[in-house]
Amino acid sequence: MKTRTAKILATSLAFAFVMGSAALLAAPAAGEGGASVQKKTLWSTLVQGGWVMIPIGICSVLTVYLAGDGTIRTSRKKSIPADQEAAVKDLFRQGDYVGAYQYCKANPSPFTNVIRAGVSRLGDGKTIVEEGILGELSKENSKLQSWISYLSVIGVCTPMIGLLGTVVGMIDAFEALGQAGIGDPSALSAAIGHVLVATASGLAVAIPAFGFYYYLRNRTQVMTHDIQALCDSLFRKMPYESFAGAHVGDEELYAADPNWVAGSSATGEEVPA
Repeated sequence: MKTRTAKILATSLAFAFVMGSAALLAAPAAGEGGASVQKKTLWSTLVQGGWVMIPIGICSVLTVYLAGDGTIRTSRKKSIPADQEAAVKDLFRQGDYVGAYQYCKANPSPFTNVIRAGVSRLGDGKTIVEEGILGELSKENSKLQSWISYLSVIGVCTPMIGLLGTVVGMIDAFEALGQAGIGDPSALSAAIGHVLVATASGLAVAIPAFGFYYYLRNRTQVMTHDIQALCDSLFRKMPYESFAGAHVGDEELYAADPNWVAGSSATGEEVPA
C-alpha cells in the first residue's frame, strides 16, 4: 500500500514538474513579438469572478469534506470492522445471543446495529427478525444517503450560482458599454472574460461533486449488500422455536394486556365489544 502511494505521489510530482517546465518555456515565446504579456495568478483570476466566488468557494470546501467523510464511512473497515465480525461470529457459535446483543450495543457500527436489531427479535419468530434486519439496514442506508445527497445538491447549485454571477456581470458590462460607447471593444471583451470565470468555477466544483456522489452511492449499496450477506449467514438455520416467547435484549416492551382483560378476570365482567 505504501509503495503504491509512493508511486502515485512520484507520478504526480513528475507531472507537475513537466507542466511547470512547459509553462516556463512557453513564457518567453509569448513575449518574442516585443509586446509585454501581463501574467495573472490563480487568485487574481478567481477574484475577477466577483462576489459569487464566495459561495462557490464554500461549496468546494464542502465537496472535499463530504467526499472524504463519505469515503471513510462507506469503507469496510468502518462499516464492518473485522474484529467486530469475528467477535459476533464467535458469540453466535457459542449460542450466547444475550452476549452478542450486549456486545453489539457496546460497539455500535452499521454491522452491529443490524445484528442487534435481529437478535432482539429472536423471540418473535423468523419473519419479524427478517423484517427487523431489513428495517435497520434501510435506516443505516438512509443515514449515509442523507449526507451523500448533499453532494448532488452542490452539483446542481454551483453552476446556477456561477451563472448568476455571469449574468450580473454581463448586465454591469453592457451598462458600462451603454454609458461609454463602443470606442474600446477590448474593454467589453475583457469584462465578458472576467464574468465567465464565475460560470467556469461553478462547473469546476459541480463536476467532481457529481462524480463523488455517484461513487459514494455505489459504495453505500455495496456496504448494504455486504452486511445483508453476513446477516444471512449468521441467522441461517437459527432455531427460532427455542426462543419462542423469549425477550433477548434490554429494550423496554410497552405492549401489555388490555386493562379490561385484567379487570374482567378479577370482577367477572364481560370484555367490552
